[in-house]
Amino acid sequence: MAKKRTSKSKSSKKKTSKRRTKASGPTLFDDVDGSGASGGGGNGHIVSLHETAQRQYLNYALSVITSRAIPDVRDGLKPVQRRILYTMHQHRITADAKHRKCAKVVGDVMGSYHPHGNEAIYDTLVRMAQPFSLRVPLIDGSGNFGSLDGDAPAAMRYTECRLQPVAEELLGELGQKTVHFRPSYDGTKSEPVVLPARLPNMLINGATGIAVGMATNIPPHNPSEVCSALLKMLDALLKSTDPRPRSVANWINGPDFPTGGEILNSHKEIEAIYMDGGGSIRMRATWKSGESRRGGDLIYITSIPYGVNKAQLVEQIGQIIITRKLAQLTNVTDLSTDDVRIALELKHGADQDKVMAYLCRHTSLQTNFAVNLTCLVPTENELVGKPERCDLKTILWHFLHFRLEVVTRRLDHELEQLKRRIHILEGFEKIFDALDEIIRMIRRSDGKADAAKKIMAKFKLDEEQTDAILELKLYRLAKLEILVVRQELEDKRKRVKQINRLLKNEDGRWSIVRDEIKQIQSTYGKGDPRRTIIAGEVEEVEYSAEDFIVDEDCVIIITRDGWVKRQTKVKDLTTQRMREGDSVLAAEGGSTRSTITFLSNFGVAYTCRMIDIPATTGHGEPIQKLFKLKDGEKIVQAISLDPRFVGEIKEKGGYEAESQAIAVSSDGYALRFCLEPFVEVSTRSGRRFARPSKGARIIGVEQIDGDETIIAATHQCRAMLCEARDINYLAGPGKGVILIKVAKDDHVLGFIASTGDRDLIIVKTNRGAEKTISTAKYGVTGRGGKGREIQKNGKLSAIMNDLPSVPVLAEDE
Repeated sequence: MAKKRTSKSKSSKKKTSKRRTKASGPTLFDDVDGSGASGGGGNGHIVSLHETAQRQYLNYALSVITSRAIPDVRDGLKPVQRRILYTMHQHRITADAKHRKCAKVVGDVMGSYHPHGNEAIYDTLVRMAQPFSLRVPLIDGSGNFGSLDGDAPAAMRYTECRLQPVAEELLGELGQKTVHFRPSYDGTKSEPVVLPARLPNMLINGATGIAVGMATNIPPHNPSEVCSALLKMLDALLKSTDPRPRSVANWINGPDFPTGGEILNSHKEIEAIYMDGGGSIRMRATWKSGESRRGGDLIYITSIPYGVNKAQLVEQIGQIIITRKLAQLTNVTDLSTDDVRIALELKHGADQDKVMAYLCRHTSLQTNFAVNLTCLVPTENELVGKPERCDLKTILWHFLHFRLEVVTRRLDHELEQLKRRIHILEGFEKIFDALDEIIRMIRRSDGKADAAKKIMAKFKLDEEQTDAILELKLYRLAKLEILVVRQELEDKRKRVKQINRLLKNEDGRWSIVRDEIKQIQSTYGKGDPRRTIIAGEVEEVEYSAEDFIVDEDCVIIITRDGWVKRQTKVKDLTTQRMREGDSVLAAEGGSTRSTITFLSNFGVAYTCRMIDIPATTGHGEPIQKLFKLKDGEKIVQAISLDPRFVGEIKEKGGYEAESQAIAVSSDGYALRFCLEPFVEVSTRSGRRFARPSKGARIIGVEQIDGDETIIAATHQCRAMLCEARDINYLAGPGKGVILIKVAKDDHVLGFIASTGDRDLIIVKTNRGAEKTISTAKYGVTGRGGKGREIQKNGKLSAIMNDLPSVPVLAEDE
């Protein structure tokens, strides 16, 4: 019985599995349209995952490009901008209306046309109201809409907005069937594909956006210059001449940013940018000199590059002052109101040109604007634009032909309206001589429908004319009204003839386009002069880092754990603040304009200016903040390269330099080398001075003049005393020569460069005793041997390092 039940159970499970398989719906891999058939008899078929993913991604990319990030060449707007302006136009939030809450506008846009986040919509609305973002703002904001300092705008529930008068130039012809409409995202309303746009908005206000696989970054331009370029392009079209892109590129002087500044590109560079549709614009702030009451000099920054955060710029300059990287600059104050005014206080007699050259290189006073004239251009499908990187000529051509199309459609719409009105006026003209009869017919009728039927039969009028007659107000029955009707009819017929001539003659429509562009130029261009100066190529002021360093003496202290600091005066190294268990490795003096080199156990020398080392009375900073040390690498010595302390380090006539350095490695090798190659500041990776063997490390470096005696001690109680001259002098980094032969289980602990019998090494044995090694105790031999035996039993555990001496500075003598 159990077996049968088991068999039935398995059978039922199989049947259930089959039922579930049949009942399951289409999977991710099934064809959505059900055009294929699967092997199991379903409605779908298996498709390739990568093909489906590719198709869906391309759809997404196309949507981002055409519906979100890239502006249209005709009105210069992205969809969210266009929808905000259209919504405000629909709700009559015009320039002569009172301000409305931004939250109301954002809600209407999101609910009707733009199915994205309210923050994104509000950010776009705010940008269109900021005078420092758009050359000609399209929205008039009331409240806090942000600032040049990067302050965020107030919440949308607090701010209010309305359209600027210039926005009417984009929206004014919407009701005249000038552009195509398409359904909104939910199909309940319709929205314009593009705005009629009398204003060449894309070039005037610019645009920026990042799509999928492409981006756009169009700089703002001066309205008058853009209109002048359009008129020149129109003249060329009417003369049936095709101007060269190079000549068109000269019709606009260059970008005109709302924040002013100056452009450092040459005329040829700007020309190349407009011809190629891309390039880099070098922007720089403008400034002027002033006088301080304290006797110093003042520089007033009067404009900053486009897109620069003013508060961050002031902070950058302040940080330079705090770190004393620019000693001539003493203070920075932001005095800006509506206009930019940043005061820089300089020491009396400071070179202003060099100070500003330094600030331009190390702050946002000079930046680049990456021009990318990518936009959507019209295609055969009126509802979809094609992304294309255009040159200036192409942009002007598309806008002019778009305006011609708008004017043509506007005339067609006007002609249609005129014909309808003429038709009604002709009906009025017919019945004015028979008003008494018509009144009697109306009074004898049973209603409006009966009266209309009788009038149409009697006077041979159509339904539209009859309905207008029946809706006629009684005062229009006066004798003088027939004269008004006939005069209006005459005027309308004249206008119809004019429009018909314009529709047949393209030159006539081009003249309308010309007049409208001139009107735009007169209204928005004449009273708005260029804000950005085209400075062209300027000769950059040359300066060196030493020009801004105050020449004063200092002491550099580095510890054995790799902490470094700079101090003006040091009297006693025992009082220095250090981390627990740390001690002073070296204390080097010199001028802040001099350099210092740090030598590591990997045979690498790291050189920097003394002024670059942080000044502090605390622990200091890790050496890794200044240089790029490898794992296990540590500093074993520091040498000041101030000529007063290092002496003559240049080789003369092929002879060794008077002042040299000697390095000893743990495997018993040593080398002498010149310090001259390490005077200049190195990169963070440093320069090599030695190449120790694999597994060996540099255990120390000493500055010498060649007359010293080298005393080295090893772990296995061996000592080597030899003349420094016996060690080979290398022109470049190398392994060196054998100083002392060490056994496999032995290594060099340390060494000194002795100048007399009083210079000695104190070593500590593994039994805790201390021994000394000096030239007075042991005789000097040649290098390369096993050295002298210090003791027969035991081993040396460490070298007892003395505290370095405090360098004597000039003012301390």
